[in-house]
Amino acid sequence: MTAVKIIKVLGTSTESWEDAAREAVEQASQTVEEIRGVEIEDWTASVENGAITEYKATVEIAFPVHERS
Repeated sequence: MTAVKIIKVLGTSTESWEDAAREAVEQASQTVEEIRGVEIEDWTASVENGAITEYKATVEIAFPVHERS
């Protein structure tokens, strides 16, 4: 039986929501090993003067929990 841990990460981008999600996964992978899947929980954005200035993606990241030896 495998247990899976899920964490939430907020990625940001000035280009797109997809880039924000990609950034969240790339940053998380620097400290989280064996990422097995992601789920986009929420898409949001910052707006100034009627234009989007920053895209934000809240991403749930799943990875296995290992037993200690």
